[in-house]
Amino acid sequence: MGTPDFALPPLQALCESGRVPALTVTQPDRPRDRGKRPHSPPVKDLSIARGIPVLQPENPQSDAEFSERLREVAPDLIVVAAYGKILPKEILDLPRFGCVNIHASLLPAYRGAAPIQRAVIDGARETGVTLMHMAEAMDAGDIIAAERTEIGDKTAGDLFAELSLMGAALLLRMLPSIEAGRAPRCPQDESGVCYAPMIRKEEAHVDFSKDPHAVCRLIRGMNPRPTAFAHYAGATLKLWEAVPSSLPAPRPAGTVVAASSAGISVAAGDGAVRITVIQAPGKRPVRADDYLRGNKIEIGAVLT
Repeated sequence: MGTPDFALPPLQALCESGRVPALTVTQPDRPRDRGKRPHSPPVKDLSIARGIPVLQPENPQSDAEFSERLREVAPDLIVVAAYGKILPKEILDLPRFGCVNIHASLLPAYRGAAPIQRAVIDGARETGVTLMHMAEAMDAGDIIAAERTEIGDKTAGDLFAELSLMGAALLLRMLPSIEAGRAPRCPQDESGVCYAPMIRKEEAHVDFSKDPHAVCRLIRGMNPRPTAFAHYAGATLKLWEAVPSSLPAPRPAGTVVAASSAGISVAAGDGAVRITVIQAPGKRPVRADDYLRGNKIEIGAVLT
């Protein structure tokens, strides 16, 4: 059970290890992009290419036909990776080896829908993947195993790719013990719980009154989706990459203090940030020097 690109490496790993799933479950096709045409989830596309049957229930908690199909398949194990739907107890109890979930954080930290983005935005030093036995409460099941990685200056997109591969490797490593009924069950420390709610688009609006490091973390955490943005001269600019700048910036937050091939420096908090990759409306993201060749940024103007 999975939906986005994050779920592809685990699915691919299962197939290549000889454990081709009897069935995959993903979310329904959704409209996307400007044309609003329905697009199938990445897991559906890979499953079809692999010849694996696919189910796409709108609500797995109330879909009787879906539940009946699962009972017919009689799975030994259900593997979940970024499915995006809550599973009822009757499904959690169905497989003889239970349901396991690959979650993109070091549980109990960052339970919820956006663990990768929240960890980057918050300035966490490290993150990782946790393989856990699923429980009725969200991301609260006993831990089987976890893998760690440093965050550093990685974007959310960098970590999505890295953690999905880590999760696939962790799953394969622990499958023999899961299938033998010997997988560890380490209860989560409830005192360390924090949550990672879904990202709202308005959260990507950059507040330049914040510390330069916090602004840069926000930009990295929103890269690639939904992408950080600010307004300039009536247009919305998407900000893809930025670094703290050494320029003194005594002016009001958001004021453009320099613009050169090295980037566009903007006052932030008690310093400045240098925007190095930017996107104009209707255009592709480009390096700041390419942007400045065709667009003028006034020194002293304000990004709001």
